Amino acid sequence: MAEDKLPLTAHLAELRKRILISLGVILAIFVATFSVADDLFKFVMFPMKYSLDFSLKESYIRLIPQEKLQSLKLVFLAPAEAFWMSFKVAFVAAIILSLPVIFHQVWKFIAPGLHSHERKYVVPFVFGATGLFLVGASFCFIIVLPFALEFLLTYNVGDILVPMLSVGQYVDFCLKFILAFGLVFELPIIMIFLVKLGVVTPETLAKNRKFAIVLSFVVAAFLTPTPDAFNQTLMAVPMMILYEIGIWISPFFVRKQAENGSKELQVNSH
Repeated sequence: MAEDKLPLTAHLAELRKRILISLGVILAIFVATFSVADDLFKFVMFPMKYSLDFSLKESYIRLIPQEKLQSLKLVFLAPAEAFWMSFKVAFVAAIILSLPVIFHQVWKFIAPGLHSHERKYVVPFVFGATGLFLVGASFCFIIVLPFALEFLLTYNVGDILVPMLSVGQYVDFCLKFILAFGLVFELPIIMIFLVKLGVVTPETLAKNRKFAIVLSFVVAAFLTPTPDAFNQTLMAVPMMILYEIGIWISPFFVRKQAENGSKELQVNSH
């Protein structure tokens, strides 16, 4: 860790540099993703058209059409709505493709405050954070969104109520869910990082499990694009599972930190 503390202006300048690099990469990739925006938009339609069907007993996983939603068509209610939806889909795709660079810039920003033996974790951090985000986004896209859309768009639908969904409402709903689940799945990384810094211990995390359950629902209520308890539960339950995974993994990093500390003491004694 650096002996001389950098002034606030230096930290702000470094932060600005990392943000500009990340934005530059995102914009460069956006040029490519916007050129295939129509294909990306068709891909975003997947949760409304298909759902995942699996059976542990018969050992199969397959995609089946959402029969109740196959006839549902999206409409746009403003002249530029369809264009902006393509823009949003391409921009979010560019962000997701830029994740390795973004997480690497995050690491470069926090690295000066780490010990020398901690800075070698840059590759596991970048790959781990990117992988967890993609797992969370995929889990949302393949499992959560088809289930949520089928439930919400067929609830009390009959002779009186007919679903008429605009393209803006649908895209915003899907993209917000995907980004929110991607961020939520970073929870184990955050927990490990806090344990490595000594801010919390695995024992403290386990002891405060009941508070984490309540906080999961609070965070889910803040991140989900709709206020209903159904969608909040779809996010809160994975958060609780990820919290348990973080509790299980974090002790391994405490031991590694202790071993590194003992090695440094042995070197200094010699």
